[in-house]
Amino acid sequence: MKALNLITLLLVILGGMNWLLVGAFQFDLVASLFGGQDAALARIVYVLVGLSAVYQLIPFFRAMSIGEVPAESARRH
Repeated sequence: MKALNLITLLLVILGGMNWLLVGAFQFDLVASLFGGQDAALARIVYVLVGLSAVYQLIPFFRAMSIGEVPAESARRH
């Protein structure tokens, strides 16, 4: 479970960095690396980033409901 959490968190961070590039420079790194926004591989990356964001809602709401420190210690046990 920890590995999945780290992978999804990394994908969310990378997605956020991509949006920063889009907003600041009108440069879509994912599209440029994987053959354009409509390319199959780019669409897969977009879907994985989106699913990762949905998955990261679980620890977010857990932290909001029981507090950040207890949420972190509960995950370790």
